[in-house]
Amino acid sequence: MPLSPLDIHNKEFTRGFRGYAEDEVNEFLDQIIKDYEIILREKKDLEEKVKMMSTQMNHYNSLEDTLQKSIIVAQEAAGEVRRNSEKEAKLIVKEAEKNADRIVNDALTKARKIAIEIDELKKQSKVFRNRFKMLVEAQLDLLNTDDWDRLLEYDVDLTEIQNNNRHETNEDSQNDENAVY
Repeated sequence: MPLSPLDIHNKEFTRGFRGYAEDEVNEFLDQIIKDYEIILREKKDLEEKVKMMSTQMNHYNSLEDTLQKSIIVAQEAAGEVRRNSEKEAKLIVKEAEKNADRIVNDALTKARKIAIEIDELKKQSKVFRNRFKMLVEAQLDLLNTDDWDRLLEYDVDLTEIQNNNRHETNEDSQNDENAVY
């Protein structure tokens, strides 16, 4: 067990013949006590510092462990997010491809319907053209007949038409009278 300053102070030496000078020994012991007390205080301070630093070191080691675990968790989470993002991107691409296929198929279907309608309209226009051509040809045939020339040769006098009209009107009146009686 180490000596304490009190042990040094209370130490009594036996006296011998022609021993050391007592005042010098006492002064030297007082100096040793002071120095020893300083060293013990410094030792105690250093022990407290070591204890405090050990506590801090444990705290920092704990923080380091926590940070390392957090980093690992963050890396795993980032990996999971990346994997989920890749999956979602693949799903979006597949959905877009499906939509594109559907749009293309719809467009092709509409194009086919329009092509069929165009063919039908072409057929109808041919039929209309042929009918119209036949109608025009029939009208031209009517215009080219000799009947028009005969109509132009036909000379009717206005007075003759009026007389014929009066004559027909009189006959109609007489027929009405006869029918009444």
